[in-house]
Amino acid sequence: MKTKIIVIVGPTAVGKTALAIEVAKRFGGEVVSGDSQQVYRGLDIGTAKASPEEQAAVPHHLIDVREVTESYSAFDFVSEAKKAIEDIQSRGKLAIIAGGTGLYIQSLLEGYHLGGETPHEEILAYRASLEPYSDEELAHLVEQANLEIPQFNRRRAMRALEIAHFAQDLENQESLYEPLIICLDDERSQLYERINHRVDLMFEAGLLDEAKWLFDHYPDVQAAKGIGYKELFPYFRGEQTLEEASESLKQSTRRFAKRQLTWFRNRMQVTFYQIGESGVKERILGQIEEFLND
Repeated sequence: MKTKIIVIVGPTAVGKTALAIEVAKRFGGEVVSGDSQQVYRGLDIGTAKASPEEQAAVPHHLIDVREVTESYSAFDFVSEAKKAIEDIQSRGKLAIIAGGTGLYIQSLLEGYHLGGETPHEEILAYRASLEPYSDEELAHLVEQANLEIPQFNRRRAMRALEIAHFAQDLENQESLYEPLIICLDDERSQLYERINHRVDLMFEAGLLDEAKWLFDHYPDVQAAKGIGYKELFPYFRGEQTLEEASESLKQSTRRFAKRQLTWFRNRMQVTFYQIGESGVKERILGQIEEFLND
């Protein structure tokens, strides 16, 4: 019997953490972070980690599990998320995956993991190369590769092509989980306003000091390439004003949010909820209750 889990995804700044905590409190759950940057100790503000108070209210997993000098991949996430879910389930609790790193979450849910030989950046690049193809063109590629896909759809076609392309490093397995995937969204102008406001709050909370520490000590590590830090490095090098660097960070974050939505829309089977609609939280909680009682 597969393990039922709740998965909360969506673009940055849309409210995933707050909803995950509320769901955990309501249904006796614990949160597993599905974010590629929140694993790093010392990078708290720029990665928008749950606050110490939020983490004290509900147990969180896969936060602060790496030093900034260490690497982290989709393979690492899948391995460690599986252990966290098993631990949560063993204590009779509900696992709630919350985050915006689509590659990581999709790899966990769809029953395959990425081998250690292929960097996940290559997987991302290959998936991005498939994105422009129409459904008909994807079907033609599948046919050319002699692949069989029951009940053809775009998501399955892209997955089959990925597995075929990285055959030596992708292992297709039956998924261990029965997920309910909730994707939060908002009207575009409202989402961008939320992003801009969040960046302003990050600066007020000390983002500049956090980024400067990373710039001074570890400018070339994987963690330093994340949005929220690399955009400020030109300012530290004297190449931009602080205002220019701040606007660059806001723009990068808005673009990232757009890419996140594209990923969840095209590559995962999600139920979208517009957070600005009246009664949306009650509808989400109702769907979760129905899912868990089914």
